[in-house]
Amino acid sequence: MGRHSLPDQYAAGGSGPRRRDPRRRARRRPMAIATVLVLTVAGGTAAAVRGGLLSFGSSCQDDAVRLTLAASPDLAPALETAAKRARQADLTSDGRCVAVTVSARESYEVADTLQAGQDPGAEVWVPDSELWLQRPTADGGTADVSTVGHVASSPVGVAMVPTAAKALGWPKKTYDWLGLAGAALRDDSVRLGAADPARSATGLLALARLSTAAGGVESGGTQAAAMMKALSQRVSDSDGQVLESLPRDSSGTEQGNPKRNQALMVSEQAAYTYNSGADGGGSLDFFYPKDGSPRLDYPYALLDQTGLTTDESRAAIRFMSYLRDPRQLRLLERYGFRTSDDEVPDALVTRAGGSGPQPYAEPAGRPTSAVALQETLGVWTITVQSARITTVVDASASMSEPVPGSGRSRMDVTKASLSQALATFTAEDEVGLWDFSTKLDGDKDYRVLVPTERLGDRKGTGTQRDRLSAAFTDLAPVPNGATGLYDTTLAAYRAATGGYAEGRFNALVVLTDGVNEDPGSVSRAGLITRLERLTDPERPVPLIMIAVGPDADREEANRIAEATGGSGHEVTDPAQIQSVILKAIVAAASPGVRG
Repeated sequence: MGRHSLPDQYAAGGSGPRRRDPRRRARRRPMAIATVLVLTVAGGTAAAVRGGLLSFGSSCQDDAVRLTLAASPDLAPALETAAKRARQADLTSDGRCVAVTVSARESYEVADTLQAGQDPGAEVWVPDSELWLQRPTADGGTADVSTVGHVASSPVGVAMVPTAAKALGWPKKTYDWLGLAGAALRDDSVRLGAADPARSATGLLALARLSTAAGGVESGGTQAAAMMKALSQRVSDSDGQVLESLPRDSSGTEQGNPKRNQALMVSEQAAYTYNSGADGGGSLDFFYPKDGSPRLDYPYALLDQTGLTTDESRAAIRFMSYLRDPRQLRLLERYGFRTSDDEVPDALVTRAGGSGPQPYAEPAGRPTSAVALQETLGVWTITVQSARITTVVDASASMSEPVPGSGRSRMDVTKASLSQALATFTAEDEVGLWDFSTKLDGDKDYRVLVPTERLGDRKGTGTQRDRLSAAFTDLAPVPNGATGLYDTTLAAYRAATGGYAEGRFNALVVLTDGVNEDPGSVSRAGLITRLERLTDPERPVPLIMIAVGPDADREEANRIAEATGGSGHEVTDPAQIQSVILKAIVAAASPGVRG
C-alpha cells in the first residue's frame, strides 16, 4: 500500500468503543488477572494503581500512534473535542490506537514556518483555507504538503450590528460585494473593519472578491484601491482581534465610539460563535453578497517536513475519515461550520445572523485564482504602506521583438502592463521611470525620464501620474541599442538608496529582456559587491529584477537581486509583469514571505 494509503478495513472498524481487536482483549484479560494477583501479594492492588503500575484497559493507548494536529484557532475547539472522543472510543489504525493532540495555530504562522524550511511541530495541518497551502510551495518551495480532504467550510460575508444592518435594509435588501462595501464605507455610521489580509484568509478572500467586482466597472482599479485605503484604517491583526473591535454593548457611548466598528468582513462561523456568546444587544446580522460568498474550506493536510512515517500518515488519514462520521459532522455544525455543500442547516444560518431573502444557500462562487489573490495582496501592501518605487525599463532593440500570439512587441505589452500597475498606486505613492540601452545619455547607458515623486503632486497642468502615463506611452526601443544592464542597475540602485523615504515601502524595479551587453561596464561580481555595500538593513530598498522573454537570465536576475534582499523573476509574456511586480512587493514587504 502507498505511503498515504487508507488504513486497512479491519483497522477502520475501530471507530466505536466496542469495536476493539478481539485478539488483543483475549490476551489482555489473563495477563491483567495474573498481574493483579502478583501485586496483591506484593502489597495491594490499590497501592499499585496509585503508583501507576496497573492501568486497566490502557494497553491500546500505551502503544498509540501519536499525532500533533495544528489547526486554525476557530476550528481547534471542535477538533479537540473530536480527538478526545476518538481516544475514548479507542479509534484504531492498523490495530494501534490513534492519539491526536490538537494545537491551535494561526494559519499564516504555520505557512511561514514551512516556507522557511523549519519544523512546524505537527504532522497534520488544518488551516482555514487552501490558499495557505500555496505559500510553502510557491516558486520552488520544498515543503512537502499533501491535502487528503476538507474538514468543513464557512462562507465569508459582512456581519453588522443591528442598527447598521437596518440602515442598509437588511435582510430584504441584497447587495453585491462592491455595493455592500461601498455603502458601508460611504456611511459614517457604518464603520467597516476586517482582519489583515496578509494574515487572514477571511480578509484576503473578501478583498479579492471586492477587487474582482471592481475590475468589472469603469475605473474599478482606482475604486478598489480607494476602498482598500479606507479599510486599512480599521484593520485588525487577526480574525480573533477583529471581533473585539465591535461595540461592547448597545449603549450610545459604545455604538458611537469612532474606534468601534459596526460592520466586519468575517466568516459565517465567526458570526455564529460571536452570537452564541453575545448577550443583550450584541448579536450580529449577516449579509451574504449576491455575487457569491468565497468559502473558508479547511483543508486537511499531511506535513512531511521532518519525515512522516507510514504509521503516522495512515493514522492521520484514519482520523480524517473519523471526522466524516455523522456524530462528528453534527459536532462541527454545533460549532458553526458547514459540513455539506448541498444542505445548509437553518439553525446554523439563523444563529450566525442570516435570514431570507439573503442568499445564504447559494453555492460558493468560483475559487479565486492564486494569481488574483497575489495581486490583491500586492495592491493591499502598497495601499496600506505608501510606496516609493523607481521603475527601470530595458529599451534595447530586442524589445521590438514580437510577443508570440499577441500581434504586439515586447515593448508594447510591457507599456500596457506598466500602465495597469500604475493604476493600483494612490496619490500618496512616489513612482519614477528610467529607461536604458547603451550610451543613451553621453556615455551613460540610462536616462531619467520621470524623477521619482509623489503621484498626486502637480506641476504645470498635470500631476506626476499624468507625466508617468505619458512617459509609459512614449517608451520605445532604441534602434541597434544593446543592453547596458549592469551600469544601469548600479546607478539606479545608488539613486534609490540615496533617496530613501522613511515610513514608506522603498523598492527598485528593473525590467530587462536580455543579458548585459556593455563590455566596458562593471562586471557582474563587481556589481553584486557594490550593491551589497549600498544595502542597509535599517533602510531596506529591495531590488526586484524581472527577466522578460526567452533571452533573459532568471538565475542571474535572482543572484543580483538577492544582494539587496530583493528577488529575481522570469516572465515569458510581458503581460505578466503587473502580477509579478505585485507579487515581488508582497515578498519583499512581508517578513518570512519570499516571492
